[in-house]
Amino acid sequence: MKNHTRGFHLYRFFLLLFWMGVSPLAASADDDFFEDFADKWQARATKTTAKQPKWAVPMVAPFPMLAQVFRTDFTRQITPSGAQNWNLGSGKGFNLIPFGNTQVDLLVPAYTVHGDGSPDGFGDVPFLVKYRFASATEKEGNYIFTGALGWSLPTGTNKNGAATAVITPYLMAGKGAGKFDVFTSVGAGLPMSGTATSGRTVLWNTVTQYHVSKYLWPEVELNSTSYLGGSKDGKTQMFITPGIVLGKFPLRPQDPKSRMGFVGGIAFQTAVTSYHSYNHSLVMSVRLAF
Repeated sequence: MKNHTRGFHLYRFFLLLFWMGVSPLAASADDDFFEDFADKWQARATKTTAKQPKWAVPMVAPFPMLAQVFRTDFTRQITPSGAQNWNLGSGKGFNLIPFGNTQVDLLVPAYTVHGDGSPDGFGDVPFLVKYRFASATEKEGNYIFTGALGWSLPTGTNKNGAATAVITPYLMAGKGAGKFDVFTSVGAGLPMSGTATSGRTVLWNTVTQYHVSKYLWPEVELNSTSYLGGSKDGKTQMFITPGIVLGKFPLRPQDPKSRMGFVGGIAFQTAVTSYHSYNHSLVMSVRLAF
């Protein structure tokens, strides 16, 4: 009975972590502890995000803002041969703000369904830690500067992932003017071994957004990957990605302290370089902010 009770409270703890601020779940001493933990977490996340511009999280590119959201994306890629590959999840998951100025991402491996005859399977397990060095709200300067470190574990099945662990450091910055903002990121994919075959990558993304209305954020992205060493040495692929982000639509508007909200988006990538692993990609995103 004691183990059952502990298991029940552990389940409630994770439920509270995901549904922070939705409603109190019970009145026992243990539940009061978990509820107090959730309230403090939410207050910290609110205080942290209040010190930065309120720009929309983009459709594809890494972003310098700190966000607390559960996200899953779905992409349909059309290869040069005309085959359609579906990427389910796109390696997204939980973005959490456990400390001031800090975001920790606990992400879910993507599952790829190949239309070109390649075996389907899960990708690698990704993680990311982000730290915001400086920022100002729209009224105080409208800028942000952030660093991040991502890494992935080679857990992909049926060759749907890298052959080795990869570390990816990023620098990200952005500036806004009125309803317009632009931010960019530069990163490097550094395999832990096997660089003679896989090489290294330089990742560059730039996003421009315009805040049309409270819930409407049209954007255009440039997404670029350059290869150094390995079988693709000297090649670069770039995509232009127009898209629209909708939200956030509050799920508990009657509660001024609730952070819960729904965000959706859609974008379409088109290759603009002669070398590219796919011609077009339709990107759909579903997010639960909390």
